[in-house]
Amino acid sequence: MIRILIADDHKIVRDGLKRILAADPQMQVAGEAASGDEALELVKANDYDVAMLDMSMPGLAGIALIKRLKIEKPKLRLLVLSMHGEHQYAARALKAGASGYLTKDSAGEQLIVALRKIAAGGVHISDAAASHLLSGGASPHERLSDREFEVLRLLVEGLGPTEIAERLHLSVKTVSTHKTRILEKLKLGSTAELVRYALENKLV
Repeated sequence: MIRILIADDHKIVRDGLKRILAADPQMQVAGEAASGDEALELVKANDYDVAMLDMSMPGLAGIALIKRLKIEKPKLRLLVLSMHGEHQYAARALKAGASGYLTKDSAGEQLIVALRKIAAGGVHISDAAASHLLSGGASPHERLSDREFEVLRLLVEGLGPTEIAERLHLSVKTVSTHKTRILEKLKLGSTAELVRYALENKLV
């Protein structure tokens, strides 16, 4: 039996995932979390084989959540289930400790295959993402640190420095410093240019 934790802030998504997994007698949904912080608490208190994580949740999320979960339970396998383009996020997720990456528009059968593969100790990403990883794509945003990348993502989603600070448990001053560094590294002059860059590079 593969014990699974589902972490996603949308109940309708969690319910849909549970329906898909219910069709496989080897899968057991052993826990549900609506935020990264809740997922961390559940992982501390219970043993799961695989945790399925959304990249964008309230509180602790994304790369920071992956790293924390791996510190807490190094043997826990993590599958990132995201609406974000795979070739932009898969490399960072895997480097942080995830075992797989699947976009939310994937078919249910793909999800079952990915979970089985990961639970057995394998890694799951699409062929397209694998070739991108091997080519070592050198876009300017790939030079950003994981923290800068998280700040970029939230800026592009329309959050202000105060909201980002709350979401990432940082000071507003630190967020502003990250924003300045992001604009410098990407050679951009404003948040509007940053949004345009993110759209052109399919980061949103």
